[in-house]
Amino acid sequence: MTEPTTPVTRLWTPDGFREDEWTHAESADALTGNGRFILPLQAFLDLDPEVRRSARERLGVVLQPGDQLEKIADLLDQLSLVALAFPAFSDGRSFSKGELLRERYDFEGAVRATGQVLVDQLPHMLRLGFDEFEISNPVLLKRLEEGRIGGLGLYYQPAEVQEPKGPKYSWRRLRNS
Repeated sequence: MTEPTTPVTRLWTPDGFREDEWTHAESADALTGNGRFILPLQAFLDLDPEVRRSARERLGVVLQPGDQLEKIADLLDQLSLVALAFPAFSDGRSFSKGELLRERYDFEGAVRATGQVLVDQLPHMLRLGFDEFEISNPVLLKRLEEGRIGGLGLYYQPAEVQEPKGPKYSWRRLRNS
């Protein structure tokens, strides 16, 4: 019997695949070493405020769908990255958090999608302001390697990432390709 293999996860950005500078850590103990670390929400909140400020460039937080974004709203200036978890394709709460980070809180750091990032979700995530993706889905990995992002070419609603207006109708948007 063969051992089940864990899927390969690769970091993709709109500029293509790249090496991931960030490591997921379970506790703040990781900050004693060098590197950039993504901490769970509670581990981040438990950090001394001075540690959070001094470690800003190498500090990220991951929010699970049930975590409240408001818990970090006043601390976003102490973060370089917010990772939003998609543990199941049917749970879309992290989509809303991604848009809120950009629209309501004007977060300028990296917004990363982790977990179940699927083929049909990626274009929508890009429009909401996500700019980094931990991809393990083999179909999506293959498509991205081929340079195919997918999505629809026409939208009727505005988004965080602005598209040019379509011909004849001010509310119609064309996808940037």
